[in-house]
Amino acid sequence: MVGRISAVSQFEFLPSILTKLIFVCSPASCSNRVMIDFRDESPRDRNAVYRVVSSAFGQLAEAELVEKLRAGGDSVVSLVADDDGEVVGHVLLSKMDAPFPALALAPVSVIPTRQRTGIGSGLVKTAVNRARNEGWAAIFVLGDPSYYERFGFDRKAAVGFTSPYAGRHFMVLKLSSSLPATTGELRHAPAFAALGLG
Repeated sequence: MVGRISAVSQFEFLPSILTKLIFVCSPASCSNRVMIDFRDESPRDRNAVYRVVSSAFGQLAEAELVEKLRAGGDSVVSLVADDDGEVVGHVLLSKMDAPFPALALAPVSVIPTRQRTGIGSGLVKTAVNRARNEGWAAIFVLGDPSYYERFGFDRKAAVGFTSPYAGRHFMVLKLSSSLPATTGELRHAPAFAALGLG
């Protein structure tokens, strides 16, 4: 699930301790280098995150999802993209029931004026590194394969799992050499179903 992002800059996975990345925007969007700090969401970011998510998707459903995941204690990794004190992006990984320790990636959000500059990609990669370093086995996502496959998400590897999201847009990213299991039932956090998203 990504807020209208279809093209991002390419770069390698970075060590988890490096949370600041420099992006060079395309000439069409800007001409200056931008320092983005990918950091943990803090309580003071809550209103800004709500604005970012709702503006990225053009509706409130995904912003309400973030609120409910946070309130339900299901948020595991919640990162913001901070541009000199302004929150311009957000990503969330939440708990899910699976045959092994797994997280759900949703949503990924970048404000419309900063999309297609690599911020969404940086958020996803930073979140993936965090999950890997914390010992999670996999991350599941429902989204555009042309976007998420660049990070290693795999549709074929998700086929054996039972989920309300099963289909051509459902993917999994293994965080080690192999998945502990290749079949089983998956359940997202209750907030997804409560919003009619699962």
